[in-house]
Amino acid sequence: MILLRRLLGDVLRRQRQRQGRTLREVSSSARVSLGYLSEVERGQKEASSELLSAICDALDVRMSELMREVSDELSLAELAESAAASDAVPAPVRPMLNSVSVTSVAGVPTERVTIKAPAEAVDVVAA
Repeated sequence: MILLRRLLGDVLRRQRQRQGRTLREVSSSARVSLGYLSEVERGQKEASSELLSAICDALDVRMSELMREVSDELSLAELAESAAASDAVPAPVRPMLNSVSVTSVAGVPTERVTIKAPAEAVDVVAA
């Protein structure tokens, strides 16, 4: 499952690291606690629009640029998830059926009957 908060956190972290800034510097500038910003970057907390705006201002990044990058990441994640799902579902396998002829049941002669069943489901005992 793709979590938007994780993608958003990854993009925020990359933006911060590209600028060579620490969590402490950005949290102070955005007036967000260091711990909360860390949780947002790790995708453990959902950031409100007000919080995102403050972080974007602190990073001097437009929110539209941030969201565009998140959108690109989301598109890639969806494609990867879709490809993995289509690879994970094998084509249906039809069991190989074996024919078994029955001419007696418990030693009593019967009309000849042919049964088709998966090989692993039939135990044949010779009398």
